Amino acid sequence: MTITIGEAVGSLMRDGLPVRFEAYDGSAAGPPDADITLRLVDQRGLAYLLTAPGDLGMARAYVSGDLRLEGVHPGDPYEAMRLLQNNLRFRAPSVGEALTLVRGLGLGNLRPPPPPPQEHLPRWRRVVEGVRHSLDRDAGVISHHYDVSNAFYRHVLGPSMAYTCAVYPDADATLEQAQAEKFDLVCRKLGLRPGMRLLDVGCGWGGMVRHAAEHYGVRALGVTLSREQAAYAREAIEADGLSHLAQVRHSDYRDVAEGGFDAISSIGMTEHVGVRNLPAYFTFLREHLRDGGRLLNHCITRHDNVRRETGAFIDRYVFPDGEPIGSGTIITQAQDAGLEVVHEENLRRHYALTLRDWCANLVEHWDECVAEVGEGTARVWGLYMAGSRLGFERNEIQLHQVLAVRTGPDGDDGLPLRPSW
Repeated sequence: MTITIGEAVGSLMRDGLPVRFEAYDGSAAGPPDADITLRLVDQRGLAYLLTAPGDLGMARAYVSGDLRLEGVHPGDPYEAMRLLQNNLRFRAPSVGEALTLVRGLGLGNLRPPPPPPQEHLPRWRRVVEGVRHSLDRDAGVISHHYDVSNAFYRHVLGPSMAYTCAVYPDADATLEQAQAEKFDLVCRKLGLRPGMRLLDVGCGWGGMVRHAAEHYGVRALGVTLSREQAAYAREAIEADGLSHLAQVRHSDYRDVAEGGFDAISSIGMTEHVGVRNLPAYFTFLREHLRDGGRLLNHCITRHDNVRRETGAFIDRYVFPDGEPIGSGTIITQAQDAGLEVVHEENLRRHYALTLRDWCANLVEHWDECVAEVGEGTARVWGLYMAGSRLGFERNEIQLHQVLAVRTGPDGDDGLPLRPSW
């Protein structure tokens, strides 16, 4: 017995479809007058959905263009994702029903097509790149994400080239104002003053080192595993006339030999370190601070402290080997490394606003972005940023800043009695 794709999809929905679904075999499901249509355009898309159930199969079909969302822009599918997450309820079929559905759709669709070229190796195959979070493997996965195209990132991130959560001083602030406020907040929490030495680990395109050097007169060293980021940062430092104060190296943070820094900033770095490596990470940072030196750790966190792997889409397409964990674990590991934690702050809602503005940039510069990296990669970014925005809005993920001090042996932490930032 053959069944249509529309019949199969409709039979799996517990409460019906909140959007219109239309398939290449002419079948459909869901309300005909829906504002959003989910269109399956070919058999390869069906094979993706059947052979990789869950977010990976959907992602493969969407990135390849075999599954299309009509009624929203691919640079910002937020409204469609919000509608689907709020209203889509799958019904688990029995074994007999599942076999009937598969036979009805054709056993030939159970042969997995090659994944889209944007997809990274699965975790179990990354052993060819080295042990997880080894120097070589970290370099490879960072390159996968960050060495896409500086021109593409300029279109999405804006002039600040800051690819971390901004801090909105008020609801009407622009993205650029919010990114400047983020860097300045970090500088204020670190208590930077002219002549101090700052180490910025995972420095990206150099936004933090440039801000600290220009506005606080510190001597700043940034390190990044991305060759593209390092090249961009060096050019920006020279263009800003900051070469006498700021330096960026294409290097692993573990290769920094200098010590005795007055301050260290770690912005969007801890997610890439790995939970098992947090003790060594915070020990390294403590050892590179002078007594009284401060560390500001700014990273994506989970809403709890349960260690789990990221979803298949994020791991294969966005952040291979990424391991966010709860702020409680971050604080515990910093304390166990001998640092005194003096302040923490959750900026979850600020990241939702940041992602909103990045998606708006992607929509505005869609044609340029597609020309730069291809439509498949541009689709990955729209899907990832819109989905992440939902995650931050719903408190599924958070963003914490944790301020710690290498308190001296006499108990002097160098801090005012109350925060002044």
